[in-house]
Amino acid sequence: MTGCYARGRAGRFGRALLPLAVAAGLCGAAGGARAGLFDDDEARKAILDLRARIQASDDASKARSAELAASQAQALEQLRRSLVELNTLIEAQRAELARLRGVQEQMQRDVAELQKQQRERVGVVEERLRKLEPQQVSVDGKEFMVEPDERRMYDEAVNVLRGGDFDKSAVALAAFIRRYPASGYLDSARFWLGNALYGKRDYKEAIAVFRAMISSSPDHPRAAEALLAVANCQVEMKDVRGARRTLDDLLKSYPKSEAAAAGRERLGSLKG
Repeated sequence: MTGCYARGRAGRFGRALLPLAVAAGLCGAAGGARAGLFDDDEARKAILDLRARIQASDDASKARSAELAASQAQALEQLRRSLVELNTLIEAQRAELARLRGVQEQMQRDVAELQKQQRERVGVVEERLRKLEPQQVSVDGKEFMVEPDERRMYDEAVNVLRGGDFDKSAVALAAFIRRYPASGYLDSARFWLGNALYGKRDYKEAIAVFRAMISSSPDHPRAAEALLAVANCQVEMKDVRGARRTLDDLLKSYPKSEAAAAGRERLGSLKG
C-alpha cells in the first residue's frame, strides 16, 4: 500500500516536475541560442575589425608605395635634371676648351711669325754688320783682312776680266789699286791688271805692271807667271832678245814652276 502510494506520489510529483524540466530545457536551449548568437557577433566583429585592419594596412601600404613611387619619380627627375645640367656643363667646357685650343694655336702661329720676323731682322742686321766689318779672305795662298767694299770692288773687277771685257776690267783694276794701295789684294790685282792690259794689246804698260808685281813680291805664287807674261809681251813687241833674257831669268829664278816649263818651250821656238 505504502509502495503503491509512494509510486503514485512519485508519479504525480514527476508529472508535476515535467513542465518545469521542459521549461528549464527550453530556457537552457534559449540560453545556448543566445550564447551562439553572441559568438557569431563577436566573430563578425573580429572579422570586420581584421578586414578594417587589413584594409588600413593595405591603404597604408598603397600610400607608402605611392609616396615611394612619388619620391623615386622626384629623385629620377632630379637625377635627369642633374644629368642634363652636367651634360650642359660638359658641352660648355668642351666649347671652352675648343676656344682655348684655338686661341693657343693662334698664339703659337703668332709667336712663330714673330720669331720668324725677329730672325729675319737679326739676319738683316747681321748682314749689315758683315758688310761693315772687316773680313778674312784667302787669295793666291795668302790670307789677310779686307774691308767689305774693298772685297766687293776687287771681285767685281776680276769678274769683268773673266767676262772678257779687257778695257773695262783694266780701268776697274787700276781704280782699285789707286784706292787701296796697301791692300792684301795688291799683288793679285797687279797681276790681273797686267793680263787685262795684255788683252787690250797695251804691252808696254802690261810689262811695267808685271815687273812692279815681281819686284814687290818675288815669292808670290803668280810671280813666275808674271815673268812669263813679260816675255810674251816682249815677243808681241818683236823684242826677241828681251824675251830671251826674260825667259832665261824665269828659268833661273823659278826653275821648277809650270811657267818655267812653258818658258823652255817658248825659248826653243824663239829665233834671233
